[in-house]
Amino acid sequence: MTTNISVQDLRTPMVSQPESADRILSIRRPPSVSSRTTTTRRHRHNRSHNGGSTYRPQNEFPCFGATGDVEIIISAGGQEKRYLLHRLILSQCSGFFEAGTSEEWSRAQAQAQTHGHGHGLETGLARIGENEVPERELGRNGATAGRESEKKLRWRYELDWGNAGDEVPMLTPSSTLFGGDHAPRPPQIRNKPPAPQAGFFRSMANLSAMHSAIHIPHSNPPPDLSNDTLHDYENLFRIFYNYAPMLDGVNIANAYIECKSLLALADMYDALEVVGPRIDHHLLQFQGRLWKQIAKYPPSYLKLGFLARSKVIFAEALTHVVGQWPSGQNQLRNHLPDSVLDVIEDKVEELEDVKAKIEGRLFRLNLTTTRGERVSPTNSYLDWMAVSLFRQWLAENTTPPPAPILRSPHPDPRRPAPPAPPPPPLNTGKIYRLLGAGGSAYLAHDELKRFLKLRPEDYSRDNLKRFERRMDEIKNLAKDLVKPLMRNSLELDLGRDGGSLGYLTCTRVEEADYPWD
Repeated sequence: MTTNISVQDLRTPMVSQPESADRILSIRRPPSVSSRTTTTRRHRHNRSHNGGSTYRPQNEFPCFGATGDVEIIISAGGQEKRYLLHRLILSQCSGFFEAGTSEEWSRAQAQAQTHGHGHGLETGLARIGENEVPERELGRNGATAGRESEKKLRWRYELDWGNAGDEVPMLTPSSTLFGGDHAPRPPQIRNKPPAPQAGFFRSMANLSAMHSAIHIPHSNPPPDLSNDTLHDYENLFRIFYNYAPMLDGVNIANAYIECKSLLALADMYDALEVVGPRIDHHLLQFQGRLWKQIAKYPPSYLKLGFLARSKVIFAEALTHVVGQWPSGQNQLRNHLPDSVLDVIEDKVEELEDVKAKIEGRLFRLNLTTTRGERVSPTNSYLDWMAVSLFRQWLAENTTPPPAPILRSPHPDPRRPAPPAPPPPPLNTGKIYRLLGAGGSAYLAHDELKRFLKLRPEDYSRDNLKRFERRMDEIKNLAKDLVKPLMRNSLELDLGRDGGSLGYLTCTRVEEADYPWD
C-alpha cells in the first residue's frame, strides 16, 4: 500500500517550534543524495566569525568572571594580580577562607561595615529586598532565577602589608558585597530552547577552523611573577585548582627556598593538607640529589618535611638528626612543635639504649686458650695483652674526655674561680662504624708493633704475628656485635663502609612516629 505525501504536508510543523525549509529538505533527503546536493546558504551580514559578535568574560583560572564569587587582590612590588575564584573551592582547601566566608563571619563583617560606614549597606540590603519576587511568581518567564543569583554573597580580599616593615602581609576582607554591580549577571533564561537554525553546525565548524588558524591574544597579559609574594600566592591558588605549582625543577637549592616559602604561606592560611602533597611530589623528583641535600641540612629538611606532611623526607631527615644529636638541637628547639621534639628525644633514647647494651657486650669480650679457658696473665700473657689493648682503646674512644682544669697565673682569692666549660658532646657513631668495618680500620699493624715494643723482651716477629692474629679474632667478634648499629635506614647510599658520615643511621621510623598522624 502506497501513501502519498504532499508538499503541503511536509511544511506542516510537527513540533512546538518552527523549522526552516532548508533544514526540512536536508533531513528528508536520502544520505546519498544530500551528500552530493548543495543547498543555498543564507548570508547574515550582521554576524562576524572573527572573535565572535558578543563579549564573553573569562571563566577560567585565575579569573572566573561568570561563576567566581571571591575576589582577591594581591599587590606587591608595584605589581598587582587579581583573582576571581570560587568560595566552595577556597573553603575546601583553606581553613582561613572557610571561616572568612562562612555565614556567621560574613554577617558580622556586614554589621561592622554598617556601623563604620553609615547606612550604605542597609540601603543595599533594602534595595535587594525591594527587588525580591514573591514565591508565587517563581517560574514566570524565568526572571526569578536571575534575581536569585543577584542575591548571593560576594567576598573581596586584599593583601594587607600592615604598618611595620617586619609584619607578614596577609589577606584581609575589604568588603562583603550582596549582588550589585560587581556580581556576575546570569544569562537570560528561556522557557523553551531556540529553534535550530540552518547551517548552524557548518558555521561552528568554520568558526573553529578560523580560531585554529588565527592566534587570538588574551586580553589580559600574564603577570610578571618575579616578585616572591606574587609567585607564592600564584602557586597557592594554582594548587587549590589542581594545577601544578611553578617551582624550580633543576636547581634543588632554589626549589627548597620556593617550597619553604610556599609552605609558610599555606601554614598561615591553614592549607597544609592540600599544599603539602604537591611539595612532596615535586621534591621527590630530585631523588639522589635530594638525599644528599638532606644529609647536608637535616634540621632544615626536618622542618620542611613536617610542614609538607612528607613521610619520606621527614624520616630521612629524622634519621640524620637522631644520629647527630645533640648537635642540631639549637636549630630545632624554638622552630618545631613539642610533638616533633618528643619524637626526636624518644628515638635518641632508643638508640642510646641499644648502644649501651652493645657497649657492655664489647667490654665483656674475651679470648680462650686451646683448652677452652679464658685468657689471663697466668695462662696466656700475650693473648691477655691483646684483650687489654682492645678494651683500653674502646674505653678511650667511648668516654668523654675529662674537663680541663683552668688555673689563673695570678689567682685572686676575692673572686671565685669561673666554672669549667662543659665537655663537648661525644658522638660515638664514628667509633661504632670503625668497629663495624674491622680489619685495619683501627688498631692497625703499626700501632700493634709500637705497643709490643714498649716491652722489648716481648717483641719478636713471631709474637707480633700471633698478637695480630689474636687481635683480628677480637675484631671479628666485635664486628658481629655491632651489626644492629650498622643498619642503614636512609635512602642515601652510604657505600660499603658508611661513607663519610660520622654518626649512626640505624633509626627506624614507624607509622606511629609521624607527629601529624
